[in-house]
Amino acid sequence: QVQFVESGGGLVQPGGSLRLSCAASGSMFSIYTMGWYRQAPGESRELVAHITRNGNTLYKDFVKGRFTISRDNAKKTAYLQMNSLKPEDTAVYYCNYPNVLQSWGPGTQVTVSS
Repeated sequence: QVQFVESGGGLVQPGGSLRLSCAASGSMFSIYTMGWYRQAPGESRELVAHITRNGNTLYKDFVKGRFTISRDNAKKTAYLQMNSLKPEDTAVYYCNYPNVLQSWGPGTQVTVSS
């Protein structure tokens, strides 16, 4: 069973930056597209960005130009560099394989507030 462990969240002021990490278990990491999701209080979980096994990326409009997704297949780790953070980016962030969803990890809390 695949497990994900997200880390790197925290409290940051508007305009600040954070880098999230997602460590995955299992042997399929290098094969699957990896996605970062977020869930704000009272909202549904939503996909933020994804990266294919070949490194092709796709971003939702609300993070385009501010967030960068990357992956290290050798380390079985994905990253989300978040710049120019806004209060509306406040959420718990998760990672998963969009095409073959696995059990969700604990997520990492990102709070953007002055």
